Amino acid sequence: MNLEDHTTYRFFQNLGKLFFAFASVDNNVREEEVEAVRQLVRRYWLNEEFIKPILKSDAEGAVLNTFNWLCKDNDYNAEACYKSFINFKKQNEPFFTDAINSLILKTVGEITASFSGQNKSEIILLAKLSIDLNKGKKEH
Repeated sequence: MNLEDHTTYRFFQNLGKLFFAFASVDNNVREEEVEAVRQLVRRYWLNEEFIKPILKSDAEGAVLNTFNWLCKDNDYNAEACYKSFINFKKQNEPFFTDAINSLILKTVGEITASFSGQNKSEIILLAKLSIDLNKGKKEH
């Protein structure tokens, strides 16, 4: 696995962390949210051009295995996972094109809406993510 492959794989792992952060921001990951993550990863993230360096199955596994592990492990919370994703973003700005940022926001929006609409904590985190995704563009 070369450096580009490794960074792409880490990108997908960090998407798993971000999706967990949104599913767990209200301290309760529901089965509807777990199923939404599975479906949305397959619908949106396995068809993108940027996964070419790694196999689709590797990309899917990186997201879903990370997400599922975080659901079972009680050592990580939404805030820690969100911060980890943002730290990855800051170190890998080239991955975060307008198209990718838009797809990230669309995906987390659908995850949060998958169980009885969005609550206050989810809406606040969505707004924060929108700001954080746009920060790197202004600095370059």
